Amino acid sequence: MKSQVRGGTRWKRFAVVMVPSVAATAAIGVGLAQGALAASFAISGQEFKVTTDRLEGTEFVQYGSVAKGNKLDGTPFGAPVAVSGFDTAKITNMCQSVVTPVPVLGDITLRLTAGTDAVKSGKDEDKVQAKDLYLDVSYLEADANFTNIDIGVAAGSLPKHEGGQGIQPNTEASKYGFGQRADVAELSNVRQKAWATTAATFKLPDLNLSLNRGTDKECFKG
Repeated sequence: MKSQVRGGTRWKRFAVVMVPSVAATAAIGVGLAQGALAASFAISGQEFKVTTDRLEGTEFVQYGSVAKGNKLDGTPFGAPVAVSGFDTAKITNMCQSVVTPVPVLGDITLRLTAGTDAVKSGKDEDKVQAKDLYLDVSYLEADANFTNIDIGVAAGSLPKHEGGQGIQPNTEASKYGFGQRADVAELSNVRQKAWATTAATFKLPDLNLSLNRGTDKECFKG
């Protein structure tokens, strides 16, 4: 069974991390590009923006939850989110950005791109690749195709196949809350806002990370 969906969903995580020095940023970037690091990215109390041309995921699950944390000033916050999980994901032309106000300098945009060579080559080795990926999404707009989808199942009863995804450990989710799953999820023309992302491994070919004054380098406006 296949279904097509397009629209906006205001609900929890896909990400970049602001680090205190260029050296630390470079070390993390090299490790991720080589697939050497597990990834757990979050920006305290800030949403970040993500665009991709295409995401191909297996063993997709999605359920409602609440993103909790502390803002930069230490103030606690909680936000309703949709957690999307994938056993594996291949991503073409990924862009992630976050704007941080800096005293004296004004707004600074951190922008990360990867998987851009896959636009022309179409080769898997040129795509961003992740394993056990969870995204905490607050807004999503995309064209989506799902294969063998089950909609409206209780989150606590989401099937966990061998090598597949279930509810993320340590995630706040009602066992009776809304959930859905699909064998395959294909999303294109993706625009989303999120609070954080986690993955067992995250490989970023053709990685480019930059800091820019102003907001012109955001992945998208709005």
